[in-house]
Amino acid sequence: MTSISQTAKELDAKYPTHRSEFNIPTFKSLGIKNSKFEPATESTYFCGNSLGLMPKQTRKYLNDELDNWSGKAVEAHFDHPKTCWMNIDFPVVPLLAPLVGGKETEVGVMSTLTSNLNTLLAVFYKPNGKRSKILFEKGAFPSDYYAFLNQIKLHEKDISGGMREFKPEDHLLQLEPEKNSYYLKTSDILKAIEQHHDEIALVCLPGIQYYSGQLFEIKLITNAAKKYGLTVGWDLAHVVGNVPLELHDWGVDFACWCSYKYLNSGPGGIGGYFIHEQYSTNTTLPRLAGWWGNNETERFQMKEVFNPINTALGFRQSNPSVIDVVALHSSLDVFKSVSPTGDMSESRSILREKSIELTKFLEKILTSSKYYLKPEDTFPNTEITKPLFTIITPNDPTQRGAQLSLLFFPLSQISEKNVMEMTFEKIRSSGIIGDERRPNVIRLAPAPLYNTFQEIVYIGEKLNEALDEIAKSW
Repeated sequence: MTSISQTAKELDAKYPTHRSEFNIPTFKSLGIKNSKFEPATESTYFCGNSLGLMPKQTRKYLNDELDNWSGKAVEAHFDHPKTCWMNIDFPVVPLLAPLVGGKETEVGVMSTLTSNLNTLLAVFYKPNGKRSKILFEKGAFPSDYYAFLNQIKLHEKDISGGMREFKPEDHLLQLEPEKNSYYLKTSDILKAIEQHHDEIALVCLPGIQYYSGQLFEIKLITNAAKKYGLTVGWDLAHVVGNVPLELHDWGVDFACWCSYKYLNSGPGGIGGYFIHEQYSTNTTLPRLAGWWGNNETERFQMKEVFNPINTALGFRQSNPSVIDVVALHSSLDVFKSVSPTGDMSESRSILREKSIELTKFLEKILTSSKYYLKPEDTFPNTEITKPLFTIITPNDPTQRGAQLSLLFFPLSQISEKNVMEMTFEKIRSSGIIGDERRPNVIRLAPAPLYNTFQEIVYIGEKLNEALDEIAKSW
């Protein structure tokens, strides 16, 4: 056993895994045919930042509800051996709230991420005079960009004041990294807020940038914006279940997230949202309303009076999908079990500690490759002509979550000459499942619930083998 393999084994002993509680895809289930591996061999799944693995107990949680649907049908809304469907989302709120650092009155689940983002933008994006711009990052996840742009279009009359020529894009304040850098500096964000505060109606950044893996300094940025009275929201798709948050204490106005990544709720799983109590308890605040946000005691009286619940649940519109909610509940119960006492706050700390060590170890393995280039040595990157890679995620553990983003050279849009695509295909044939982001990035994200240090050693070996093969034929 090599020294690095021994180190990995020792780290796995120090930081136990909950891998046995998850279904791990196999070579057979993934359709990977490789004579060097048995069909039942488990894959090396490092794609939890795209879709988390399925907890084994999820099947039972779902089957229980299918049985109630079968046996009780509509009456399960009010008569249920566990949680009646009327209140199906109630049990997940106290499990989610500690993960995001919110009060239970500030947290809820409904719909999906972009739907929730649009719902929250309808409440919190209020252009007023010169203050009309939304500040966010260049290269944002496209769905966020579409939401921002179209919110501005919806407010055209408010913003344009009747002027004939109106360009919605002029009201998007997008920040991009300085030359020869792959990610934004916090100082550049703070500078932009200071310089443009009289033009900004909303600051809405991602907690973690999906492409680069950069973790933004949420507390610092929020405080800086608040100094100028700005509204601040966060898309936390890549943060919740990955990095601990304190949204209430940081004074964040609103946030939303998906649950199918690090929260392992399944594809298209139900979204989550946070609304600070100064708004969530304000029953007179205008919103996109629906009957499920109405006071529970009056909901079925069918009156033409909207009397919202005085918590974040008052922002719900329709009854939540039972199947989606219990899928999330099943995974949150796995999170809860990480703590010996079932304390979710303790669970998140335990998992974050392991996550930091996993990603540091992955970084160590990757940067020891002969094909690795330091980020500062990749500019101008058009001059790199042989197969190499760099890491475009910050190397400071406090500025990233689990994910590392690998950028492959030479940069190419053509598949036949695309080192990333060739590398991705080769490591997949060895059972390594990462996430390809065309044209040139592979994202790898060790999830502390089910990934191991020994898997990281394996990834390093197979990545080098893949690049050896590519280099020979280059």
